[in-house]
Amino acid sequence: AARTQREESEWPAPRLDCAAMFEKVVIVDCRGHLMGRLASIIAKELLSGQRVVCVRAEELNVSGSLYRNKLKYLEYLRKKTNTNPSHGPFHFRAPSRMLHKAIRGMIPHKTPRGAAAMERLKCFDGIPAPYDKMKRMVIPAAIRITRLRQGRNFCVLGTLAQEVGWKHQGAVKMLEEKRKARDKAYAEEQRKQRAAASKAKAAATGKIGDAAATLAAHGFA
Repeated sequence: AARTQREESEWPAPRLDCAAMFEKVVIVDCRGHLMGRLASIIAKELLSGQRVVCVRAEELNVSGSLYRNKLKYLEYLRKKTNTNPSHGPFHFRAPSRMLHKAIRGMIPHKTPRGAAAMERLKCFDGIPAPYDKMKRMVIPAAIRITRLRQGRNFCVLGTLAQEVGWKHQGAVKMLEEKRKARDKAYAEEQRKQRAAASKAKAAATGKIGDAAATLAAHGFA
């Protein structure tokens, strides 16, 4: 799998065409996507047979202010089996599990077809190996900057998760900083190698003189 590099301020490329999505496995970078829209698109693709891996779930966006979403989630935490809370419902705090449950709610997961679809899904906080060295996609139909009106409130899922009990935001942030440092060093090394190869090619072309044109004509440039 090719290792891709890009600035963190830019969107990952290429973008994902949801109408013709089928690949062996698709890695979706969740950063900057709206959770509900992303979940609906992924649910449909899972039911179609596509394998999907969602990374950086903590960077998902949710429409509405943090305060409002926190109140809604705290109300959700109050829902439990009165006689025995261990019977459920179970309230996940990790962003990856929140996304997983949102997708599950859009799939008939109690049927064999739905259960098979859920087996094709993986969700992660951060970007663990080996997905840090694989090409990651975005879904334009679910990106916040194109789907949420300018000026509307939104919050980051990782911040919301921490507010309601997620305890691993610091660990994920530390691991992500290490990954970005590794990627930056790798990109710099690749840049140096390309520059050295280009310089060596120019020097070799100068040595062979007129034969360079003949070699280029036969596809050996």
